[in-house]
Amino acid sequence: MPKKIPREGKPEAHDELEGFDIRVNEFGALESTMNAEKLNAFLNDKVVDKKLPKEALDQLRGVAEEE
Repeated sequence: MPKKIPREGKPEAHDELEGFDIRVNEFGALESTMNAEKLNAFLNDKVVDKKLPKEALDQLRGVAEEE
């Protein structure tokens, strides 16, 4: 298996994720520079869930907007 070549610099990311960094510590726990709720809100807005049909997503969004 070929060795991975480390890349220099920061990877390209969405403007809303500026300063986001995530690492796995020595105990296997995730450490992040962004609050999990803020990250989940970003993902819910920007990423389409391929497992759910569009109608189910629209219905879920309608329920969330009513609350």
